[in-house]
Formats: sequence, structure tokens, C-alpha cells
Amino acid sequence: MSKIRIAIIDDEKLIREGLKIILSSYEDIEVVGMGENGLEALNICKSRDVDLVLMDIRMPVCDGVEGTKLIKREFSNTKVLILTTFRDIEYIQEALKNGASGYLLKDSSYDLLYEGVKAAVIGNIVIHPDIALDILNHKNANTDPDKILKAYGLSKKEYEIIRLIAEGLSNKEIGEKLFLSEGTIKNNVSTILSKLDLRDRTQIAVFAYKNNLIK
Repeated sequence: MSKIRIAIIDDEKLIREGLKIILSSYEDIEVVGMGENGLEALNICKSRDVDLVLMDIRMPVCDGVEGTKLIKREFSNTKVLILTTFRDIEYIQEALKNGASGYLLKDSSYDLLYEGVKAAVIGNIVIHPDIALDILNHKNANTDPDKILKAYGLSKKEYEIIRLIAEGLSNKEIGEKLFLSEGTIKNNVSTILSKLDLRDRTQIAVFAYKNNLIK
């Protein structure tokens, strides 16, 4: 069985060691490196094969937002999952805009953390339920979804796909909900990315939250 190779980045040694013990208890996860800031995270990615970086957001020298930007610039296939005690909406949005695959709280249950890692690795967006509510409450209530759809030339089907991506569903899961093939959903996602001039699914999710497209 192929293991998910992760790096743990946190400026507190006890947190790093604790997370290593927890995650190493799962048979399909291997902790291949640990560091205390975003620059060390980048160096680990340069020296080892890393599938996912589990990273704190507030750290000296190089925080999680900047660390995410550096990693995604050089290693676009490496996922970054933000894990922190802070629920700063601006930090969350900046991390997502820079390519993070999601945002979990440090008080998340072990199983939620484990499932989050697995979901992020296969390309899903992972957002802790409490944080999702914070983002929804923080978004611009004056944004009119119909105007956004018209401005970008989005169809109702594309709107549904955007909404489901923001909820963290995979192409297969979206296809099952909309009674469409996985290939059709994949083609629609490519069209959405082109229309919105975005890079990936994470940016689609950020677009949805910022523009009040979530029901």
C-alpha cells in the first residue's frame, strides 16, 4: 500500500511531535519531515518527496501563507493543508488564494484530521465546518449571485458545479449528484476555470465563497 508522505510544519516542537505521533499511527501515512516555518517547509519539499504539507499559519521568519505561496510556486502538485488554532478569515482567504487545499483547526478530532489529509491529497477542498460558517458569515452579503453568473457567462449547471466544488465534493461525487458522468464534470470544470481565469479547484472554491454563491 502506497503511503501518503507528509511534512509537519509548526513553530512549537511539542505540537510537531504530537502530530507526528498521531498521524504515524495510521498505516497509510508516513511523516517524512518536520520544520518550524515556511522556509523549512520549502526546503523539505526540495529534499524529499512530499505529498502534503501540514502547516501552521502563524510562525516567525516565514508564516503559513507565504510558505504556501513558495511551495505551490515550485511544487504545484504538493498539497498544503493549513492547521491552526486561529480563525482569522483574512489569513484563511489568503492561504486559499495562494493554493492551500484547506484549513483545519488544531482541536479537530484525530479522525477529522486524518480524513482531511486524505481528502486534500486526492484534490478535494478541506474546510473545517466551523471555519466554513465563519467564511459564509464574513462574505459580502450585498453580492448578487445572478449578477455574478451573468458577468462571467456562467450557466446554471456551472453554478451548481462551482457550489459543489466549494462544498468539497470530487468530480465523481458531483457527477452522481447532478446525474452526469465524471468526464462531463471534468470538462465543465475546465470551462469554469477558463471563464473565471482561475488556476485550480481551490481558487474556484474561494471565488464561490467571496461572491456569495453558496446556498
